[in-house]
Amino acid sequence: MTTPGLKALLLDLDDTLIYNPVRTFIPAYFEALKVFVADTVSPDRFIAELLAATRTMDCNDGTGPANEEVFAAAFYPALGVPRSVLEPLLERFYREAYPSLQAMIAPRPAAPKIIEWAGQRGLQVVIATNPLFPRTAIEQRMQWGGVGVDRFDYDLVTAYENCRATKSHEAYYRDIVAFLGRRPEECLMVGDNWDWDIACAARTGIRGFWIAGAGAAPGAADLEVVGRGSLDDFLHLAEHGDIEKAFVASMAERVAL
Repeated sequence: MTTPGLKALLLDLDDTLIYNPVRTFIPAYFEALKVFVADTVSPDRFIAELLAATRTMDCNDGTGPANEEVFAAAFYPALGVPRSVLEPLLERFYREAYPSLQAMIAPRPAAPKIIEWAGQRGLQVVIATNPLFPRTAIEQRMQWGGVGVDRFDYDLVTAYENCRATKSHEAYYRDIVAFLGRRPEECLMVGDNWDWDIACAARTGIRGFWIAGAGAAPGAADLEVVGRGSLDDFLHLAEHGDIEKAFVASMAERVAL
């Protein structure tokens, strides 16, 4: 039985639950893509249009269709290759070539323990990663990091197929809350990116735990969080009941205000 107030745990994936050096992972991902599509389309043009379509998708604010469709409408016409031709090739890429990137991902031992703790507490659990990738790419990274869908039964994994906003938009969090059937004040977001994971979620009423080192400066000094520290710190606080206590206390402070 959960402590009154806390009902759902939203967890960022990259550099929160798993170690993913984005500055090296993304270039390696692009290189793998370029090799895979070289026989069909100019690799450099492919990456240029991919980046442009991703920027368009990142502007999706909840008023349009799913991110996947926003991406497709911007990408395939600009590239000049029919979706019916290129989409199966990309599906093959994620099956055959994307797994070669596994060596770049490292698990964080605290991550599965946190998910197990949440299950024991009866919390709904969401993998709240920025939905710019197809679900297969996200699920593979989850598996490489020891928190795969084959191991845990999540209530939701956000991906570009099932989201109509990206993480910089409040609609992303509102849609998660609506999907769960919860109120924002019943949810806790855990993530390393201050702007996307903490500040944007806070604007919808979701409180946050910031995964950050002691020297990291928050983007807004007046924005209160339930806590901050490493993923190991979060696990320690959770197992000792302190996360739920801090969550309830912060809720009481808001009501008092």
